[in-house]
Amino acid sequence: MLVHRSGSVRRPRRLFAAGLLLAAFSLMFTQPAEAGTPARGTAHMGMGVLAHDGGGSASRSAAAAQTEGVDVSGYQGNVAWSTLWSSGVRWAYTKATEGTYYTNPYFAQQYNGSYGVGMIRGAYHFATPDTTSGATQADYFVDHGGGWSRDGRTLPGTLDIEWNPYGDACYGKSASAMVSWIADFLNTYKARTGRDAVIYTATSWWTQCTGNYGGFAAASPLWIARYASTPGTLPAGWGYYTMWQYTSSGPTVGDHDKFNGALDRVQALANG
Repeated sequence: MLVHRSGSVRRPRRLFAAGLLLAAFSLMFTQPAEAGTPARGTAHMGMGVLAHDGGGSASRSAAAAQTEGVDVSGYQGNVAWSTLWSSGVRWAYTKATEGTYYTNPYFAQQYNGSYGVGMIRGAYHFATPDTTSGATQADYFVDHGGGWSRDGRTLPGTLDIEWNPYGDACYGKSASAMVSWIADFLNTYKARTGRDAVIYTATSWWTQCTGNYGGFAAASPLWIARYASTPGTLPAGWGYYTMWQYTSSGPTVGDHDKFNGALDRVQALANG
């Protein structure tokens, strides 16, 4: 042992061992459970589309009656909303929550920033059906930014239901159990807000994990994900899409979308 001039005892070996122990604990809580698995909370719209749904060259040429939009998450950080507005983007969705364990730390800048430049905005929830019930996650979403207000510029919340980035693609659920989970979320969201939530998904995932269930199409608008020149075949029940995420490599922020209608139709969805 070494002694300071003041007489205090130094214990360098013990301090070094304690430092190693703290470092080990830090790695346990910050690293993914398995190599290649992303950290919880980092999921975002379309995360699995390129990996599971092919994905080719996205066409940026769209009919005149479509309106450009974007979707963002914590991955994008602070977003240059004025740049997006100048490029013609008129609506935006921001990730608010995931499961019942994550809220987007950039939510205020993204959600309020898009509104501040004149866009019509909304919030989305990344579903994790293997962690808690649909009702519990809908409540968490509404309580952390996913609500709706009748101000003419707020879109209904979106349920982002797609490939599980942390494990089994269908979250370990049968098709019937997945349909029940989604219904639980949608029913709770409507009871809390008075609005039917939008469903964001990809046809291949929906077919695999819900058995291509068509029962939600009458009430919930469809936001289809497909990075190609067309949206392709839609899930059962929906005769048309309301929104289409057509690329993950667009300008300013990667995820760009088309609203299937002119700006007055975006406003109509906001107004209910």
